[in-house]
Amino acid sequence: MIEYLALLIPFAGIGVGVFAIWTSHQQKMMKMQSTISAEKAAQYVANTEKLEQRVRVLERIVTDKGFDVAGQIENLRDAPEVKELN
Repeated sequence: MIEYLALLIPFAGIGVGVFAIWTSHQQKMMKMQSTISAEKAAQYVANTEKLEQRVRVLERIVTDKGFDVAGQIENLRDAPEVKELN
Protein backbone atom coordinates (compact mmCIF):
# COMPACT_ATOMS: atom_id res chain seq x y z
CA MET A 1 0.00 0.00 0.00
CA ILE A 2 2.80 2.42 0.83
CA GLU A 3 4.38 1.72 -2.58
CA TYR A 4 1.23 2.93 -4.29
CA LEU A 5 1.16 6.05 -2.18
CA ALA A 6 4.78 6.77 -3.13
CA LEU A 7 3.81 6.49 -6.80
CA LEU A 8 0.85 8.83 -6.38
CA ILE A 9 2.92 11.71 -4.96
CA PRO A 10 4.69 12.56 -8.27
CA PHE A 11 1.41 12.25 -10.17
CA ALA A 12 -0.24 14.64 -7.72
CA GLY A 13 2.55 17.18 -8.29
CA ILE A 14 2.20 16.91 -12.05
CA GLY A 15 -1.59 17.19 -11.73
CA VAL A 16 -1.31 20.42 -9.74
CA GLY A 17 1.01 21.88 -12.39
CA VAL A 18 -1.34 20.92 -15.21
CA PHE A 19 -4.29 22.38 -13.30
CA ALA A 20 -2.41 25.68 -12.81
CA ILE A 21 -1.62 25.90 -16.53
CA TRP A 22 -5.22 25.08 -17.45
CA THR A 23 -6.54 27.73 -15.04
CA SER A 24 -4.21 30.36 -16.51
CA HIS A 25 -5.34 29.45 -20.01
CA GLN A 26 -9.00 29.75 -19.03
CA GLN A 27 -8.39 33.22 -17.57
CA LYS A 28 -6.73 34.37 -20.81
CA MET A 29 -9.62 33.00 -22.85
CA MET A 30 -12.15 34.85 -20.68
CA LYS A 31 -10.25 38.13 -21.12
CA MET A 32 -10.17 37.66 -24.89
CA GLN A 33 -13.89 36.88 -25.00
CA SER A 34 -14.74 39.95 -22.92
CA THR A 35 -12.66 42.13 -25.27
CA ILE A 36 -14.47 40.72 -28.31
CA SER A 37 -17.83 41.23 -26.60
CA ALA A 38 -16.99 44.85 -25.81
CA GLU A 39 -16.02 45.48 -29.45
CA LYS A 40 -19.26 43.95 -30.68
CA ALA A 41 -21.26 46.06 -28.24
CA ALA A 42 -19.55 49.21 -29.53
CA GLN A 43 -20.40 48.23 -33.11
CA TYR A 44 -24.04 47.65 -32.16
CA VAL A 45 -24.20 51.04 -30.45
CA ALA A 46 -22.78 52.76 -33.54
CA ASN A 47 -25.25 50.95 -35.79
CA THR A 48 -28.15 51.80 -33.50
CA GLU A 49 -27.18 55.48 -33.50
CA LYS A 50 -27.13 55.52 -37.32
CA LEU A 51 -30.56 53.90 -37.46
CA GLU A 52 -31.97 56.35 -34.90
CA GLN A 53 -30.65 59.26 -36.96
CA ARG A 54 -32.32 57.88 -40.09
CA VAL A 55 -35.61 57.43 -38.23
CA ARG A 56 -35.41 61.04 -36.98
CA VAL A 57 -34.98 62.25 -40.56
CA LEU A 58 -37.95 60.17 -41.72
CA GLU A 59 -40.09 61.44 -38.84
CA ARG A 60 -39.16 65.02 -39.70
CA ILE A 61 -40.10 64.47 -43.35
CA VAL A 62 -43.44 62.86 -42.49
CA THR A 63 -44.48 65.31 -39.78
CA ASP A 64 -43.33 68.52 -41.48
CA LYS A 65 -46.49 69.98 -43.03
CA GLY A 66 -44.79 72.84 -44.85
CA PHE A 67 -43.09 70.62 -47.42
CA ASP A 68 -44.19 68.32 -50.17
CA VAL A 69 -43.48 64.81 -48.83
CA ALA A 70 -43.67 63.12 -52.22
CA GLY A 71 -41.23 65.62 -53.71
CA GLN A 72 -38.75 65.08 -50.89
CA ILE A 73 -38.92 61.31 -51.29
CA GLU A 74 -38.24 61.64 -55.00
CA ASN A 75 -35.29 63.94 -54.27
CA LEU A 76 -33.89 61.36 -51.87
CA ARG A 77 -34.24 58.66 -54.53
CA ASP A 78 -32.33 60.73 -57.05
CA ALA A 79 -29.57 61.68 -54.57
CA PRO A 80 -26.32 59.72 -54.86
CA GLU A 81 -25.70 57.17 -52.13
CA VAL A 82 -23.12 58.05 -49.54
CA LYS A 83 -20.72 55.20 -48.83
CA GLU A 84 -19.69 54.60 -45.25
CA LEU A 85 -16.05 54.74 -44.24
CA ASN A 86 -15.30 51.58 -42.24
